[in-house]
Amino acid sequence: MKFQGITGKFTEANVDALAIAVFKGEKATGSDLKQFDALTGGLIASVIKNEEFKGDKGETALLRFSPSGAVKAGRLLLVGVGEKAKYKASDVSGVSGTATRFLRSRNVKSFALLPRAEGDAVEIAQAAAQGFVTSQFELDKYKTKDKNEKAVAGLTLCIDGAKAADLKNGLTRGQIIGESMNFTRDLANEPPNILQPTEFAKRAQAMAKETGMKCEILDEEKMIKLGMGSLMSVSIGSAQPAKMIIVKYTPAKSTAKKGELLALVGKGITFDTGGISLKPGEGMDAMKYDMSGGATVLGTMRAIGLLKPTIPVIGIVAAVENMPDGAASRPSDVVTAMNGKTVEILNTDAEGRLVLADAVAYAEKMGATKIIDMATLTGAVIVALGDQNTGIMGNDQDLVDSLIATSKEVGEGFWQLPVSEEYSKMIKSDIADVKNIGPRGKAGTIMGAVFIQEFIDKAKWAHLDIAGTAWMDSAKSHQSKGPTGVAVRTLLKFVEKSQ
Repeated sequence: MKFQGITGKFTEANVDALAIAVFKGEKATGSDLKQFDALTGGLIASVIKNEEFKGDKGETALLRFSPSGAVKAGRLLLVGVGEKAKYKASDVSGVSGTATRFLRSRNVKSFALLPRAEGDAVEIAQAAAQGFVTSQFELDKYKTKDKNEKAVAGLTLCIDGAKAADLKNGLTRGQIIGESMNFTRDLANEPPNILQPTEFAKRAQAMAKETGMKCEILDEEKMIKLGMGSLMSVSIGSAQPAKMIIVKYTPAKSTAKKGELLALVGKGITFDTGGISLKPGEGMDAMKYDMSGGATVLGTMRAIGLLKPTIPVIGIVAAVENMPDGAASRPSDVVTAMNGKTVEILNTDAEGRLVLADAVAYAEKMGATKIIDMATLTGAVIVALGDQNTGIMGNDQDLVDSLIATSKEVGEGFWQLPVSEEYSKMIKSDIADVKNIGPRGKAGTIMGAVFIQEFIDKAKWAHLDIAGTAWMDSAKSHQSKGPTGVAVRTLLKFVEKSQ
C-alpha cells in the first residue's frame, strides 16, 4: 500500500479517481463544491437536484467526466458524511473506507481523497489511512475460488494547509492501526480447528518477536501450580491444552509513575460449546468468535509495539477451549481460583468469567495497578445495547469515564452499566464464596462483571463486554461483515493519553 499526503491540487493528483466528502443537504452551488461541479460539467448539481444523492452518511455517487488540463482522473466519487455539525475527524475512517470499498469494486487502483474534516491533521490522516486498510479486509481467506482479490493500492490524502510532516505521521500511524485491527480480525475469523490455544500462543509469540516485545506462555502445568483452578475448570473437558499468553511492552524510557503498570486482559475461548451446559446447535458456529477479547488484546499490543508509547503495558490472554467430555466440569462443581476464593459452577456456559477470574488475578500478581479486561462475555449485553455500544463497567469511575471519553474520540461507543454492592450480593453462593451466575433472567451482563470484580484486589479495573460489537452480521459501506476489531483504537489512544 502506498500513501501520500498533499496540501493542494487535489484534482491534479496522479490517481485513477477522486473522492470527496459531501454533507447532507449541501448544494453544488456552494463555494466548496462549485469548482468540482464545474470540473464534472454540472454533474454534481444534477445528481443533487434529481435527489440521486442526498449526502446521507455512507451514501455514494460515482460521476464520470472527461478530464482536461492537469486533471488526470476521469471519475469523481461523492461520499455522503451526514450533517456537517456532527462530522468529526474520526468519521474520516468511514469516509475513506466507503470510498475504498466502492472504488475497489470498480477495479480502481488508486484514488485521492478530500475528507473536508476540521481538526488535527495527524488525526484526520490517521483515520483516513486506517479506514483505507480496514475496508479491504475480507472473510474469504480459505476460499480456493471466488475470492475477492481486487485491491486499491494507493491513497493520496489532501488536507489544505496541513504540514507535510503531520500528514506523513498520521498516514503512517493509520496504516499501523489499521493493520493491527486486521490482525485482530484475522485471528477472530480463524476456524476453531486451526486457531486452537497452542496456535493462538504461537501467533502471539511471532507477533511479539516482529514488534520487539517479550512473550511468555504459561502451560497447564504452570497454571495448576499457580492455583488457577477456575481457568482450568473450563479447559479440563478439552483435548486441547490451555495457554496463558503474556506479552510485555517496556518503553526505552518510561514516563509512568513509579509502580504503575497497565494490563490489558482478554478472554480467549477459541471455541465455546457451553461445556456440559451445552449450547443449542443453531448459531454455535459463531462461537469461534469467543476469543475476540484475546484477539483485541494482541492487536492492541501489536500497535503498541510499533508505535512505542512511553508507558509499560502487559497484554494477557487466557486461551482455552470449552468442550464437554467425561472429565468436563459439571454444574454444581466447586473450584478454587488463584486468589484462594472458591467458586460454585452452576452453568458451564458461563465460562468466560471463570478464565478471566484467574487472568485478572495473575495480572495483579504481575504488578498491574490498572486492569482493563475485554470479552465476548454475555448475550445479555446484545439484548441491552445491540451492536452499537460496548458495555463497560468498573470499580474506578475515573478510569471508566476516561475510556468512555476516549471511545467517543475515536468513533466507538461505550455505555456504562452499574456494578454496585447490591449486584455483587446476587452472586453469593450458599456453599462457596461465589457462584458463576446470578438469578435467571436478571442483569446478566452485570452478573458477569461483578463476578470478575471478585478477583480484583487493589487494582483499578474496567470490564468491556464486546459480545454485541465484536462482529457484524452484515457488511457496511466501509467494512465487511464479520469481526470488527472493536476497541483496538480506543485502547491504543487510552494508552497514548496515559503517557
